[in-house]
Amino acid sequence: MEFKKVLILGAGTMGHQIGFLCATKGLDVAVYDISEESLAFAQDRAAKLGRRFVRMGKLSQEEAEAALKRMSFTSDAAAAAEGADIINESVPEVPKLKGKVFAQFNELCPEHVIFTTNTSTLLPSAFAEATGRPEKFAALHFHDVSFNNVVDIMPHPGTAPETIEAVKAFSDQMELVSIVLKKESPGYVFNALLTEWLRAAQSLAARGVAEPQDVDRAWMGVMGVHTGPFAIMDSIGLDTCHHITEYWSTYDDDPRLKENAAFLKTYVDKGELGAKTGKGFYNYPGPEFTKPDFINQGK
Repeated sequence: MEFKKVLILGAGTMGHQIGFLCATKGLDVAVYDISEESLAFAQDRAAKLGRRFVRMGKLSQEEAEAALKRMSFTSDAAAAAEGADIINESVPEVPKLKGKVFAQFNELCPEHVIFTTNTSTLLPSAFAEATGRPEKFAALHFHDVSFNNVVDIMPHPGTAPETIEAVKAFSDQMELVSIVLKKESPGYVFNALLTEWLRAAQSLAARGVAEPQDVDRAWMGVMGVHTGPFAIMDSIGLDTCHHITEYWSTYDDDPRLKENAAFLKTYVDKGELGAKTGKGFYNYPGPEFTKPDFINQGK
């Protein structure tokens, strides 16, 4: 099938990115959220993303403007669902919440509509039944759309083979590189590797071994890269990092992860969620780790 309209559930960090990327490929896009504030923020961020794409040479000014015109931002669920061919969900990493939102749109969408989740680390099977159409449900996970065109496609045990074929066809239509997993596994491929790395960094700080900035200095200095794990957590959002860590700490009854979750919660409770709030492990704009002498400050 040819996909003409995409419905994005959740206007957060990834929602506006995925929506804008779809719009650049000529699809109509509806971004849905219950928060008018989040929708306004997402619309502004999508416009900024368009300007970034122009600066990077990915789009012309005219193409960026045309993409933004294909996007709508709404808290009207019925209007958002009208005419959609595929859904991609990016609401907070809480299985019950994801299931509740999908159940709502199961009532609004025709049978042919494919449901996908952009969850970073949760297993789709945790809320597949709640979607109301588990056989037409799979994970379709995007990374930062500014820097790569890789997506993960992952079934859960009840996903129909034709659903994976349809999601792959959508990915092909979007000119994306698909990593199709053979079976369900936490974190796909890249995120599974990334998660273990971030957990190790969190543990070093949570146990008082080293300050977050020194952990980043160690990684950046040895590897010769521009960011460390705590800078990356700031870009992800510390609320998202906390949701993920807390969920798996309970799921696995893991004392290490519980300690990490408590450490992250101290920042979340203060509203210091990272780059999006202007403060996390670093202050924004112009965070310390971007300064030329950052690594040498550890001398």
